[in-house]
Amino acid sequence: MQNNKRPENMERITTPALAQAFIDEQLTALRDQIGGKKVLLALSGGVDSSVVAALLIRAVGKQLVCVHVNHGLLRKGEPEQVIRVFRDQMDANLVYVDAVDRFLDKLAGVAEPEEKRKIIGAEFIRVFEEEARKQEGIEFLAQGTIYPDILESGPVKAHHNVGGLPDDLKFKLVEPLKFLFKDEVRVVGKALGLPDSMVFRQPFPGPGLGVRCLGAITRDRLEAVRESDAILREEFAAAGLEGKVWQYFTIVPDFKSVGVKNNLRSFEWPVILRAVNTRDAMTATVEDVPFALLQKITDRITHEVPGVNRVLFDLTPKPTGTIEWE
Repeated sequence: MQNNKRPENMERITTPALAQAFIDEQLTALRDQIGGKKVLLALSGGVDSSVVAALLIRAVGKQLVCVHVNHGLLRKGEPEQVIRVFRDQMDANLVYVDAVDRFLDKLAGVAEPEEKRKIIGAEFIRVFEEEARKQEGIEFLAQGTIYPDILESGPVKAHHNVGGLPDDLKFKLVEPLKFLFKDEVRVVGKALGLPDSMVFRQPFPGPGLGVRCLGAITRDRLEAVRESDAILREEFAAAGLEGKVWQYFTIVPDFKSVGVKNNLRSFEWPVILRAVNTRDAMTATVEDVPFALLQKITDRITHEVPGVNRVLFDLTPKPTGTIEWE
């Protein structure tokens, strides 16, 4: 049975020196475990899978096969960043899968949040399985499992979307981060040279923007979520709030309201802004965003994002609201 208990004498990784010691230790352990075999990794671009990828690239180079599935529910620029960082800069053996139409066709007309999550998770496993079967000589499956995943969800967390692979693939698991907490993973990621935009990436739901495009997902409303989110992140960064606010994002609900654009009546969607702070995600407070900044964000979204004529700010803490809307 695999040992999933963090060693009691394991020192917390809080400094670059401790991170480097961990990296050196893991490089040796990974080479011993993998030998000359090949490893498969679902690379989402999130901090956990990115740090695992960077570690394995150092340890075994081209023996690692990274599969990045673009399901159309990522934030603006994220698929391009994965390609730029891993294929172009790290010379990774990266397989890019454009599955946007496949996912959005499956999700068409589905409004119930849990059903959307199930479809996205199941389809990801199918796509990843198809890519896995195209590869030859894969013996290991790498995962970005971290210690809270083990404490909360068992040894395989659905977030990494590989827990449902068929048994006949017979992969052995490689989980180099399984005893680390998220803050430690970020320190290691910095030491590995990953960009801050990946290392300090905000928490992002497994179904991605699919749970921020409320109700049944349509392509035009999904683009409104993606574009408005990009504007919000850009303006928060310019205002010095990046890294100071725990999580901020936009939501576009499935209803419209009357407005006026270019002296003509419009009937378009609202965009809801959400910005919260928390320590453990069990409770959350709302960030006190300066009103002038909210006005600037509103002006940009209503003028730059097609199909939007209103911007709202969610003032609800957790409880009574949750952080995400779905």
